[in-house]
Amino acid sequence: MKNYTILIKSGLVSIFVLAVGLISCDKSIDIDGNLKSYTPSSPDANAGTWRMLVLSSSSSIAVAAPTAVTSDAYLAELAAVKDAQSKLTKEQKDIIEYWSAGGVLRWNQIFRDLVAEYNLPPAPKADNTYPVPDAENPFGDPNFPFANPPYAARAYSYVSVAQYEALKAAWHYKSVYNRPAPYQVDSSIKNLLPETGVSAYPSEDAVMSGAAADMLKSLFPAAVRKITLRAAEQRNAALWAGRATASDISAGLALGKAVAVQVLARAGGDGMRTAGGNKAMWDGLVVNAESRGEIAWVSQDTPKRPPMLPAFGAVRAWNMTPAEIVANRPAPPPPTSSGEMDAEVKEVLYYSQNMTRDRLAIVHKWADGAGTYTPPGHWNDIAEEYISEARFSEVRAARAFALLNMAMHDAAVACWETKFFYFNPRPSQLDPKIKTLTGLPNFPAYTSGHSTFSATAATVLSYLFPQGTEYFDEQAREASLSRLYGAIHYRSDCEMGLAHGKVIGGFTVNNALTDGAN
Repeated sequence: MKNYTILIKSGLVSIFVLAVGLISCDKSIDIDGNLKSYTPSSPDANAGTWRMLVLSSSSSIAVAAPTAVTSDAYLAELAAVKDAQSKLTKEQKDIIEYWSAGGVLRWNQIFRDLVAEYNLPPAPKADNTYPVPDAENPFGDPNFPFANPPYAARAYSYVSVAQYEALKAAWHYKSVYNRPAPYQVDSSIKNLLPETGVSAYPSEDAVMSGAAADMLKSLFPAAVRKITLRAAEQRNAALWAGRATASDISAGLALGKAVAVQVLARAGGDGMRTAGGNKAMWDGLVVNAESRGEIAWVSQDTPKRPPMLPAFGAVRAWNMTPAEIVANRPAPPPPTSSGEMDAEVKEVLYYSQNMTRDRLAIVHKWADGAGTYTPPGHWNDIAEEYISEARFSEVRAARAFALLNMAMHDAAVACWETKFFYFNPRPSQLDPKIKTLTGLPNFPAYTSGHSTFSATAATVLSYLFPQGTEYFDEQAREASLSRLYGAIHYRSDCEMGLAHGKVIGGFTVNNALTDGAN
């Protein structure tokens, strides 16, 4: 994970952070070599007409008309931009270069870095119980959140959707007001960022910073300072680069923050607050499995850890109803006492005792465990390259991440509903001779989360980038097999997870086909 933290000497909320001094514990900005600045292949000027996901319409949040570019107030703003450009420092130029690779892409990187930082399971206390991360005490022990795969999948979806909704609304008002950028009004102002093909008001950079920052601060409250500084940095870059004036930025920031309020309201009522369940629920899952004559899953952590988010299967999905989630639940796994299961256990034992360099490389490549950006983040990383190479506009890049992450959110919900419905034991629980070659997740086996996430992601990315279909499918199969090779899943977990993921991804693709963006 890269550390992009740059501290800007400013009031954290103010957008009027011009070319005054910068402070930083590390004054170099690590530009990701895989992200290069580009001019969008299309401005997607009609994006304000694309279907909304949370807002009722692209105009449901009012944005007042800007002042005329001939007004004294606007001319003063232009003078401030010129003054800022005349005093640009090396650090400020580096900030502009960093954000020139695309705001949506950069925020996705920042987001993945936060997930990795907070993807740490709580350690046991002296009494052999486990503390629960507390959103009201995010700096406590353990820190809030524990950004495990379901939490991360949900978080990726909400931030991506907020940015997408906010940018569609911004594109609507850009077409209504059509105010030019500062460098287009005054030729003495340089344009230091790629051409976008859209007007300046409201600023898309400020819209992104407002929406992403407010969502991330809610999801990662212990990282508020880091997130706030990043958001201010993006807005500063837009002004320093001659892309936006202070009023372009203030309008965009207000719009982005207003969209975040509505998306956070949806998140507040989606069922996540009760996803951890309680002891009575956990005990009931054991009783239910044993009543069917099955061996129930048991935590193999020492001391035994409560299962990870057993009620996440009841969290509200984006493109599937609760009835559709149940209707598309995979068929049962082989009974734990059956010959078929015995054969599957023996296959896992074989892989645990006969590892090869090639298989071990696959296990490590797809481990995505504690301290990483999780399997959903892995697929965001894959998507990044394709979005950049396709030279998507900011709004189309936001759509790509929104579709991908809504689908993987739904995959998390559907997979967890399946896992805790069947409550199937891990291979090493049935045969202690099996030694895992990667971290053993603390939840039931059937179906494989990696397989479900990966097939879902491959389905959506194949829709977005059909030229990559073969590669996406290969990566999904490899991610799936990595769990068998690592001796933490049976073959049926993997195969049924892949099949389930394709179905889940299909719901998102079917909705995308009629959203107006094609």
